[in-house]
Amino acid sequence: MKNLFKILVVCSLLFANVFEAQQVVKKDTLSGTPVSMMMDEKISNLLNDIEDKCATEINKSENEFYDHSPKTTTPKISVPEKELSNAEICRKNPRIMGYKIQLAVVKSNEEAREVGMYFRRRFPNMKVEIDASLRPNYKVMAGSYFSKQSAAGDLGRIKQYFKDAIAIQYRVFCVEAK
Repeated sequence: MKNLFKILVVCSLLFANVFEAQQVVKKDTLSGTPVSMMMDEKISNLLNDIEDKCATEINKSENEFYDHSPKTTTPKISVPEKELSNAEICRKNPRIMGYKIQLAVVKSNEEAREVGMYFRRRFPNMKVEIDASLRPNYKVMAGSYFSKQSAAGDLGRIKQYFKDAIAIQYRVFCVEAK
């Protein structure tokens, strides 16, 4: 009986460390919501040290020098800047700087309309625009494009009929551009 009592006392002392767990509340790294966990204080301290080392390693590689600033327990999250898609650009600005294909520069509005009609007969799916900002000259332009590369395909087909056609930078409506 004495031996059984001694064994129980030794086991209870050994397992006493296991039951010293405490409730640790941390902030979630992504949404910032509190997260509660049951763990030993020693483990919590080890995890904090590892997180701080990871944060300083990131600072070393980014800045290429050691950061002597005091360590914080808040994790450092870096979100890379992503390139915006055309739909996201259009939501922000309905009219952007893009490209149009300049078909011709003519002396009168009547000539500009004739060039536009000639173009529409050949390419019925493309819009034609007449710009009178160069009065007394008029620019006849077609299409709307996000970049010169996207205009290159149509420009090749248009050059068969308009030898002097070029892609020029111009304000375009985002929803019409390709």
